[in-house]
Amino acid sequence: MAKQLNLLAGGQIIPTPLHTEMQRSYLEYAMSVIVGRALPDVRDGLKPVHRRIIYAMHELGLTPDRPYRKCARVVGDVLGKYHPHGDQAVYDALVRMVQDFSSRYPLLAGHGNFGSVDNDPAAAMRYTETRLSPISHEGLLSEIGEATVDFIGNFDNSQQEPTVLPAQLPILLLNGSSGIAVGMATNIPPHNLGEVVDGLVALIDKPDLPDQKLWEIIPGPDFPTGGEILGLEGIREAYTTGRGSIPLRGVANIEDGESESSSATATKSKRSRQRRIPIVVTELPFQVNKAAWIEKVAELVNHGKIEGIADLRDESDREGMRVVIEIKRDTNPHKVLDQLYKQTALQSNFGAILLALVDGQPRQLTLRQMLEEFLNFREQTLTKQYNYELEQAQRRVHLVEGLLTALSQLDDIIDLLRKAPDGSTAKVTLQSQFNFSDAQTDAILSMPMRRLTGLERKNLQSEFDELSKRIELLNRLLSDRQELLKNLKKDLRAIKRKYTDPRRTKIIVNNQKTPVSTAKTQQAEVSSDLAPKRRKSSATTKTSKIDESSAQLEIINTEPPETEVVLEFTQKGYVRRLPKNGGKSAGSKASNDFVINTNIIGSQAELVVLTSSGKAYPVKVRDIPPTSSNSRGTPLITLLPAASENIVKHFFLSDAPKDANLVLVTQKGQIKRLQASELTNLTNRGLTLIKLKEDDKLSFVNFTKERQQVVLATSGGRLLRFLVNDQQLPVMGRTAQGLQALRLGRAEHLVSAMSVSINDNLLLVSQLGYGKRLPINALRLANRADIGTQSFQFTSKQDAIAGVIIVQPASEVVLVTSTQRYLRLNADQVPLLGKDGTGDRIIQLNSDEKIISLAISNDQ
Repeated sequence: MAKQLNLLAGGQIIPTPLHTEMQRSYLEYAMSVIVGRALPDVRDGLKPVHRRIIYAMHELGLTPDRPYRKCARVVGDVLGKYHPHGDQAVYDALVRMVQDFSSRYPLLAGHGNFGSVDNDPAAAMRYTETRLSPISHEGLLSEIGEATVDFIGNFDNSQQEPTVLPAQLPILLLNGSSGIAVGMATNIPPHNLGEVVDGLVALIDKPDLPDQKLWEIIPGPDFPTGGEILGLEGIREAYTTGRGSIPLRGVANIEDGESESSSATATKSKRSRQRRIPIVVTELPFQVNKAAWIEKVAELVNHGKIEGIADLRDESDREGMRVVIEIKRDTNPHKVLDQLYKQTALQSNFGAILLALVDGQPRQLTLRQMLEEFLNFREQTLTKQYNYELEQAQRRVHLVEGLLTALSQLDDIIDLLRKAPDGSTAKVTLQSQFNFSDAQTDAILSMPMRRLTGLERKNLQSEFDELSKRIELLNRLLSDRQELLKNLKKDLRAIKRKYTDPRRTKIIVNNQKTPVSTAKTQQAEVSSDLAPKRRKSSATTKTSKIDESSAQLEIINTEPPETEVVLEFTQKGYVRRLPKNGGKSAGSKASNDFVINTNIIGSQAELVVLTSSGKAYPVKVRDIPPTSSNSRGTPLITLLPAASENIVKHFFLSDAPKDANLVLVTQKGQIKRLQASELTNLTNRGLTLIKLKEDDKLSFVNFTKERQQVVLATSGGRLLRFLVNDQQLPVMGRTAQGLQALRLGRAEHLVSAMSVSINDNLLLVSQLGYGKRLPINALRLANRADIGTQSFQFTSKQDAIAGVIIVQPASEVVLVTSTQRYLRLNADQVPLLGKDGTGDRIIQLNSDEKIISLAISNDQ
């Protein structure tokens, strides 16, 4: 007999309290249901199962212009690739996306029996067929790709699926959503596409649009089955708090005329005919089962709970719903209708809960927040798409430019190729003699002979012109947020023109039906419907609110509202907050740190801090801890939420020159000009000022003005000086990556970037202690992305430029060495020389010691 395994030996059992394990397991299950099943994403308005169905159909090529495909095939793909759950659950979700009485704008088109408003089940998936509807194909999938949205691995990591679809419309508001998670639920009503688009456009034009104006544009939900909403109170409560009860009523008309009680009485004498007034129901509230409602009415009549009904029949057909309720003679039809409203689902409440996933977390949102979240997502998606298109266009225009250059020097290139012994030699020779890149050289060598014809040359030139125009447009969209938003509005209006339709659900205020489309009507409705309740609530809550705010003000105002303080910033990143005229600074020449900047500023002022990640953060002066005159100070980085980043620059926006711009330069040599006004109204989350590649970081920031000059310095001793204008350095938006500043050699890196004036002098110091002063006018005025001027000759191959700064005649410079020695010298001691030569040895260093940085000292 085989020996049994002893699983209890070897210390493999980990004792765990039962309540701890139950708590952990239940929380994991709850979050899985919340995030992975029950709640929609605020960005594309879809739950994972719906997103996977649509993406699987996209991969199958089931576009609106292609034939329908069996639903069983779609469900099989979804189960096998993305959603390992029950096939009936997937099919039920698919069916609901086809039903026009469940979705205001169905995302799928169906062929076959997909159920009815009577709750008839859909046919089996082997019989029904489906494909994408035009609105889902254009509004959800036209921009799909890894360049626009993130993809993740599926359940077995064999496929990639999108985490969100690049929605061009807020599907969450258009179709609504319902779901029950663990401890929370969502029930979002559908809305009219035209009204929602108009609301989005209004928020783009005026982000601080008052709620009242927004409600005039989006007056309320618009259900696919029509119906009537009673009053505005429930709508306003849902829109302002994210939760509210909306009274919803079916459409019933009392018709005056003769009708026969049944077909059996039609053959009887005229005496059997009675003049009856029928109630005709043409619309039911959303999600009310018509057959079950008719059955309920009949049951109430049979039990005597509703009196006066002689006959009840369903005359609905493909043209629409029609339920006829014949009223007995001498019975008031209005009383019967009131009983139907009170005792049946002909009038019900829609419990709106605007709950959705925001950044993976469930949040209850207001109407404005839902619109803003979608606009933020749409702006991010467009930025990613335009960046991707720009990279593709730049890559292609680079190749086309190389082909055109080759065609213009065709004879020389053919002669070179004839003499080349092999392809590798030909490639190297082409690159060296004609300055082609690797990609251009490969394209030229693989160019077929037919490209040498005149027609092909003309086609290449035409392609180059079109690509250049496209690149110009994309750069404008990426550099100017207003242009991007203008393009976003254009896209929204184009979709609205294609898919908008009239409102189906009416809103009744004061027993009057209104289309709720004009501002005048809306204001009257709001005042008549909401004014009494608002007066009541304000009377009960006003006192407590005033008390709370007063208590807060007492705490805040313990410090005087505005006092002047002295802020000292040191080379090591510390800040000291001292009272004005509060004593001598601690930045003495004997210390291993020194002051680089001193400001006298009000305590209510705001400091702007820029970090290596390209983000700007605000720091209130009052939040900087006061320090004594002999204190080292507070590390400035600890006052930021991003304590792991490096500080590049800090300044007070009030001290910036009027109409100034910021010039940002990255470690990899990208440069960008940005309006300083972008830095107003900063929040603690920070504001991204430049889009950085993964291996790049922000290194230098300076203020500049139009027609001022910028100097960039490399460790190899090259200095590039160029003019700041719209041609050399155009103003760009926050999401732009910038332009190439200059070309760096393999062993080079940027050591400085400065805004300069024509009369300035630069101090260049090498790592081995050599230095010189250089007048700005000794450098030629070049163009951005040029090679620059070699301005320092090195005595050793091991030497390099440690730093370049602007100095004045009396400037005191502090040199920091690799051994953390602080060496001081006067700028006047350094000779003023031209761009040629090594300069003088200005400092004696120990063996294996190098200068790593230099700065102007501002010690008092």
